[in-house]
Amino acid sequence: MITVRYFAGAREAAGRATEQLDGPTSVGALRGALTAAHPALEAVLPKCALLVAGARTTADETPVPDGVTVDVLPPFAGG
Repeated sequence: MITVRYFAGAREAAGRATEQLDGPTSVGALRGALTAAHPALEAVLPKCALLVAGARTTADETPVPDGVTVDVLPPFAGG
């Protein structure tokens, strides 16, 4: 089981701040599972940074080990 935490616009699109998922073993599989569960994420997710156990990743083949937390961070405005 993995924990997914959503921030800012991603939280709004997902309709929740956090959830637990069973099964996705790669970033690509996780992206697919998230957009299937929350269709509004389809527009937001490609712009988001994904942190798997605190490390930023962009590669779909990056493993998502059981027990980790994945943070979904959209771009933040301001400066």
